[in-house]
Amino acid sequence: MVEQLTDVPPGALGFRISGHLRRADYTDVLLPPIRAAVERGDRLRILVDIDPSFDGLEPGALVEDLKAALDLGLRHRSAWERFAIVSDADWVRRAVALFGWMTPGELRVFGATELEPAKAWLAAG
Repeated sequence: MVEQLTDVPPGALGFRISGHLRRADYTDVLLPPIRAAVERGDRLRILVDIDPSFDGLEPGALVEDLKAALDLGLRHRSAWERFAIVSDADWVRRAVALFGWMTPGELRVFGATELEPAKAWLAAG
């Protein structure tokens, strides 16, 4: 499940991911505000708070993730400014260590208790 957060710094987008991620979470909640920001010419500053209840994604969600990476990540690479991930999950830190270099813009992982510092980092960008 993806929930859009409203208590993020002006100009930033925030999302909380929990439970099992479905294709509709990408197409209906996550991607529309990101695409709208890109179409407006905004610089993307995104916060993703990964809840400990997150337990993976269905195959359709994986397909949407890959399509978005190609479309938004490659075609609009210069739009990405800062990307903050809030999580204590070991797999998140390992994934960022391995693949973070492919992420456009600055990427930083914050611990689960560091939501407010993550927001401040986004605001400073």
